[in-house]
Amino acid sequence: MAFTFFMRDQHTLDHTVNHVIPYVTGRSRIKIWDAGSALGQETYTVAILFAEKMNKFGFKNLHIDATDYDCQNNFGDIVTEAVYPKEELARIPEELFSKYFETEEKSGQCRVVEQLRNIVTFQYHDLTTLKPIGSDYSLVVCKNVLLHLQYDQRVEVMKMFHTALAPGGYFVSEHTQKLPKEVVHLFEQVVDDAQLYKKI
Repeated sequence: MAFTFFMRDQHTLDHTVNHVIPYVTGRSRIKIWDAGSALGQETYTVAILFAEKMNKFGFKNLHIDATDYDCQNNFGDIVTEAVYPKEELARIPEELFSKYFETEEKSGQCRVVEQLRNIVTFQYHDLTTLKPIGSDYSLVVCKNVLLHLQYDQRVEVMKMFHTALAPGGYFVSEHTQKLPKEVVHLFEQVVDDAQLYKKI
């Protein structure tokens, strides 16, 4: 899904980072799955927010698997290269922009710094296959896809996320996406004003 932007729904993502960091502190491998990464704006927003709040030693242990099913628009190349038009970055506060982006002189576009690019891996993946890309994830982010699925598909995809999460791991979804009744027993909502859940 291509329709997203940097710092979208930052309120929810701030909640997410604040809950996940204490949960993962001390781990040598911290895995995050951004399911429906589109062109990487959300992926790198998540990376920036973790980089700001984690110490540098903890951040080195962070790895984000970014996935999307759209292989016709070179999403993978764009996420990997992490180069964006400067106008797309207007929502990013100046202090974060100067810290996490480099302006390319020839094109005038901006590239995410290597520190963040190094923790992101992209792969094509269709959530409706109901096959998780891995396991033991501390966090699954899926904020741009579920609203496009049929109800029954959403239920099964959320069950898949539950399987992919480590015990006590977190799942965050679009603000409009309430948990279907079929999966409420699998997750505990941890804040009142965001769709942030902890695996039961």
